[in-house]
Amino acid sequence: MALVEAVEVMAGRFRGCLVGGLMGDCLGAPFEGEPRASPTMLNTYFKRLNDPNLKVPYKPYTDDTAMMRCVALSLIEEKGYVAQDMAKRFVKEFFAEPKRGYGSNVVDVFAVLRATKFRDVYSPAAMQFNGRGSYGNGGAMRVAPIALFCHASTEQELVDTAKDMALLTHANRLGYNGAVLQCLAVHEALHTPKNDLNCVIFIENLIKKMKKVEQLTKDDIIDEGEEPFVYVKKLEKVLELLERKESIDRDQVEDELGVNISAHESVPTAIYSFVRASYPIPNIEAENEFQRTLHYAISLGGDTDTIASMAGSIAGAYYGMEKIPENLQRHCEALSEAVEQADQLNSTCVKDRTTAS
Repeated sequence: MALVEAVEVMAGRFRGCLVGGLMGDCLGAPFEGEPRASPTMLNTYFKRLNDPNLKVPYKPYTDDTAMMRCVALSLIEEKGYVAQDMAKRFVKEFFAEPKRGYGSNVVDVFAVLRATKFRDVYSPAAMQFNGRGSYGNGGAMRVAPIALFCHASTEQELVDTAKDMALLTHANRLGYNGAVLQCLAVHEALHTPKNDLNCVIFIENLIKKMKKVEQLTKDDIIDEGEEPFVYVKKLEKVLELLERKESIDRDQVEDELGVNISAHESVPTAIYSFVRASYPIPNIEAENEFQRTLHYAISLGGDTDTIASMAGSIAGAYYGMEKIPENLQRHCEALSEAVEQADQLNSTCVKDRTTAS
């Protein structure tokens, strides 16, 4: 592939990643916390949105995108991860628009950060839940820009950056390791050649990487008998589900992977949504694989906006912007900003690659 073409393909993947995350958030939000939508309802929902003549208000983004935007802007403007800058952006964004659907625990962290004037940006999250920290998916839902910014970095740099970013609000190892896994999944998708997705190899690569990530260190605190390789086990479940293919129903996915706000019961589900939607799914009327990813993620119920957002980031990083239906794009708030941030991240990375060479 010629250099110019390769650069254009990567630019499309950067855009696809951030736009995919935004769209999963916006399109999945109406179903969050509601009874699981029927296949007929979702087919009608997406068919209606794909109508080029449909004129309706933008579907607003939630805290998922609000915080993802902060991560991207901080990386762009600071040219790397700067913990205090990112923490300040989170807090400023929340107090400017507090009604984006933030969870109460992260709001408590923001309040302490502001009250202590960001003296120790990691301390408020570390003190939550009697010092055990939160294992919610808030770190994972916003991590995609790090996968883009670190797309040419070493695996260890990517893992460390994703973990440090998550620790600002989620100090439990399930919380920050969920963010690491989501970051690795986006990164893996970004580097998988187009039209060459082998779902089994994709998951096996993540298992191999998470075995290193979840290896216990002297600083890790877990209860006696607690499983240290939670995400490895979940990814092995993903492989089992893939092997059983069309015999799997949504209840089984919920039971075996989960669909709630816990990172370990949503990040693997988002990854499964991406790989499962790479081929047709019964009762889902979508030939476009990107749309099918969002459709399937939403169909599972539960934390629909976050799971669809994470799945959309992975799918967008693989399929690229050109695969995302334009009629769906136009219904999402702040689409142009997502494209702009993706281009700025890509521009920063291109400059870094040029300097390095």
